[in-house]
Amino acid sequence: MEIIKHSKIPVNGINMHVAEIPGDGPPVLFLHGFPELWYSWRHQMLYLSALGYRTIAPDLRGFGDTDAPPSAAEYTAFHVVGDLVGLLDALGLKQVFLVGHDWGANVAWNLCLLRPDRIKALVNTSVVFSPRNPVRKPIESMRAMFGNDYYICRFQQPGEAEEELARVDTAQVIKKFLTSRNPGLLCVPKEVGFGGKPNSKITLPSWLSEDDVNYYATKFNRTGFTGGLNYYRAIDLNWELMAPWTGVQIKVPVKFIVGDLDLTYNTPGVKDFIHKGGFNKHVPFLQEVVIMEGVAHFINQEKPQEVSEHIYDFIKKF
Repeated sequence: MEIIKHSKIPVNGINMHVAEIPGDGPPVLFLHGFPELWYSWRHQMLYLSALGYRTIAPDLRGFGDTDAPPSAAEYTAFHVVGDLVGLLDALGLKQVFLVGHDWGANVAWNLCLLRPDRIKALVNTSVVFSPRNPVRKPIESMRAMFGNDYYICRFQQPGEAEEELARVDTAQVIKKFLTSRNPGLLCVPKEVGFGGKPNSKITLPSWLSEDDVNYYATKFNRTGFTGGLNYYRAIDLNWELMAPWTGVQIKVPVKFIVGDLDLTYNTPGVKDFIHKGGFNKHVPFLQEVVIMEGVAHFINQEKPQEVSEHIYDFIKKF
């Protein structure tokens, strides 16, 4: 880990923390999810760096050591994609290979939608491309389909989820999220709360250490969770702003990887979208879809070697 260099780079009106392993080979940009940080990609960074690639993993806006504007209105696709374009410009990079997970996957889709000229190829994990429905806002659709207790609906009210999470030790919150293997809909009634039972014992899997948990917990103890939750709170605003891109396809080469126990893969409609032609229609240069058996949502940490190999097997073609 000592070969990973850390810096702060001013981009798009904020200071962005960037972890990087320098190299003379092609650059690879990694985008993390929630509740994660650049650290989620440590294994893939080391793996690809050993093969000569230059690996770059920022803390996205609102996370870790990157600035966190307070308003959810400052977390639109245009803000976050703008941060990344600014980062590439600051690093002097015209094009990169792109790798995303969870919210980072959403950001990656939007980066490819808005600035395909900056991306050689994309390896995305967990979250499929979601074409814009011109008729109904996303949160309204989620409430209608999954109910008010659906976690994204519950995240909408500023301060509410933060208050629930604050009742439990931050390390416990991180463990609860990262170790979850329930592929069903994530619904959290208010009487249960996002933190769950404060003293419940969570056994860590072999791929997650107490040191890993403490790295995340230390950062989220300092920042809180509002920055990450603001991505969810900007979903409807994003829907409004992205209207001009309705029906636009993703026009970069893509490989998609998901675990069969991932809650996103098991969301109603997603399997049909992936396997019955919808995904290919909206992502015409989709070249590979990999379903990893017995793997849950935090795929890049649960199966670091396999995911690293999948990334390399795809980007080495270009």
